[in-house]
This record gives sequence, C-alpha cells and structure tokens, in this order.
Amino acid sequence: MTDFSMALNEDQQTIRDWLHSFAVNEMRPIAAEWDQREETPWDFIRTAAAAGIYSLDFFANAFADPSGLTLVLACEELAWGDAGLAMNIVGSTLGVAGIMANGTPEQQMEWIPICFGTPDDPKLSAFCVSEPDAGSDVSSLRTRAVYDEANDEWVLNGTKTWITNGGIAAVHVVVASVDPALGGRGQASFVIPEGTPGIRMGQKFLKMGIRASHTAEVVLENCRIPGRFLLGGKDKLDERLARAREGTRTSGQAAMATFEVTRPSVGAQALGIARAAYEYALDYAKERQQFGRPIIENQAIAFKLADMRTQIEASRLLVWHAAWMGAQRMPFSNGEGSMSKLHASETAVKVTEEAIQILGGYGYTRDYPVERWHRDSKIYTIFEGTSEIQRLIIARAISGVKIS
Repeated sequence: MTDFSMALNEDQQTIRDWLHSFAVNEMRPIAAEWDQREETPWDFIRTAAAAGIYSLDFFANAFADPSGLTLVLACEELAWGDAGLAMNIVGSTLGVAGIMANGTPEQQMEWIPICFGTPDDPKLSAFCVSEPDAGSDVSSLRTRAVYDEANDEWVLNGTKTWITNGGIAAVHVVVASVDPALGGRGQASFVIPEGTPGIRMGQKFLKMGIRASHTAEVVLENCRIPGRFLLGGKDKLDERLARAREGTRTSGQAAMATFEVTRPSVGAQALGIARAAYEYALDYAKERQQFGRPIIENQAIAFKLADMRTQIEASRLLVWHAAWMGAQRMPFSNGEGSMSKLHASETAVKVTEEAIQILGGYGYTRDYPVERWHRDSKIYTIFEGTSEIQRLIIARAISGVKIS
C-alpha cells in the first residue's frame, strides 16, 4: 500500500504546472467563444492531442499513479481552464473506464487506443447509460441486448440520452439489459464502433452550461454487433446471470462499476470551476473600490471569500482521499467516492454564485467569466449521479440499511 502524503512529488508538481500553463494559454482565451458556438471544438482537441494531453499515454500514466492524485490534479487544472473544453479531454475517459471495469485484458488492448485516435486524427468515446425513463434509476434500463446464437451476434435496441460525445464517438460503450427480470444484475456492457449499422445520433441537447461539450441522444435500432463486442465475454456473463438467478450476490451493475471509479475525478472538475471563481472574485475584491476603499475590507465580502476558500479546501481533501482510496483498491465503505463528488459539486455551485454576488451587476454579465462558471457548475450536481443519489449511496453505506 502506498503511503498517503499531502505533499505532491516532483512529477505531480510538474504535471500540474504544465496543465495550468496549457489552461492559461490554450483554454482561457477561447473559452467564451466555444461557449457561445456550442459546437465540438475539434481544433482544440487536436491541440490537446498534439501537446500529449489528450492521449492514451497521458491518461494511462495518470491512472497508474499509485497515489491516485495525478488524475484528479489534471481534472482540476483543466476544469479551471474551462469546464466545457475540459470535457472534450476528460469525457472519453468515462468510456475508457467502462472498458477497463468490464472488459477482458484483450478487449482493453483492442478498444482503448481507438477511444483516443492519434494526434493527427483524434477520436472520442462515449459511455451510454441514461435513458429517457431511466436516469438515476439505472436498474430500469429498457435498452435490450438479445443474443443471436446462430450468428454469434448481439442485437441492441433502445435510446440512450444525455450522452457526452453521443453519436460522434469512435467507440460507444453501451449498457443494456440482457435479462430484464434481474434488474441491474441483468445488465451488460457492449462496445459499438463508429460506422456500425443501426446506431445513430438522435437529438443534440442545447444546454445551460459546458456548452463546448457535445451531449446528445444515441438511438439503437436493430444494431447488430459481433459476440466478441460484449465486454467481459459470454462465458463470464452467463456465469454472473446464473448466480443472480439463484439469488447469489453478484459483483453489481455494469454502470455502477464505472461510476464508482470516476466520481473523485468528476469532483475534481467541479473543484477546478470553484477555484477559478474564487480566485477571480478575490482579485476583483482587492481591486474594486467602494466608499473609498477596496471592497475586501468589508466583512461581508471578506467573510464570503473566507467561506469560499474553506469549502474549496474541504472539497479537495475529500477528492484526494477518495482518489487515494481508489488507487489502493480500497472499498468506499462509507461512500467516500460519493462524498467527494457531492461536496465538490455543491461547493462549485455555491462558490460560483457567491462570486457573482461579489462582482454584483458585472458578475451577471457575459463580459465577466463568473456567470459562465456558474452555469457550468450546475451540471456537476446532476450528471454521474445527482446530489440526491450521492446522499442515498452515502446513507446506505454508513447505515447498512436499504434506504429508498
């Protein structure tokens, strides 16, 4: 087990500084433009790929950090630059995490590189879970995967919604029900490469925040894929389903296995937004003059900033601790992963709101970035498990009671 330390090592400091410089020089100058355009910033993705940030090597090294901190450091710095642009870099890691959590080593080697493409031709991946009638309740997925034994193919039908990179990804990782009677225990994950007949993009959503990140429906209509595209393989799935039918406890839902490992990094993104707003508001409060003195000399403003900084530091501790636990493969027995995501996301909403309040009328205009950061922050209390779901997970973990 790796000893936990609050001091970053030299490599971690170097990576943080490198990413901060990238955020300052490549993200901040174009953030407002892409927020307004609400399009996928392929030129930016190519810039990130050329820099070595959007790449399999970078994320593989980040995931391999035994302290667990490199990935959350990266997520914080990139979201500090701009959350919408950052989602174009980190969004593919959710699909990658789905492959890592459920795929065989051979499947991981085959599919994960395709999720990133090359610097000259970068690609994206998508993780498809939510449905129009199954958001927080992932055990109620209606997308079906039926095995065609004669042709060794799976046939998928259904609609996924709120999917990051949905319809434009090179690899879609789709969670579908193979035995609806078993609920969440009857689900499996499948990889569907681009160009496969029967998969298409549905509605593209126009969003309040993270507008530079593409979000859309993914529609599956008699989508046929080879049997080997089932993550984990047919034998493993059959064994798991048999145990579930006998009432034996199984390893859990395919979707939850992915979300469990990604929550600290999502919390880190929210933390980056909060830090950006806090730093901007602090600088503004030192410079803005009212009644003959900087407004930070008023307790009403100074105390807001003190609370903002305190909540940011508390969120970072929760995120780092959960990331470290994940790297050590320690179970989140008290819902630590959910705690980190819950606290950081709600902190981001509160801190960005307070930043607007400190800037007053200026903060409400698009001439200043805090209104964009506030819009960006809200999604973090919703996607990858709402704040209410995080509280449910924590409550169940600490009580051992099946709270509903």
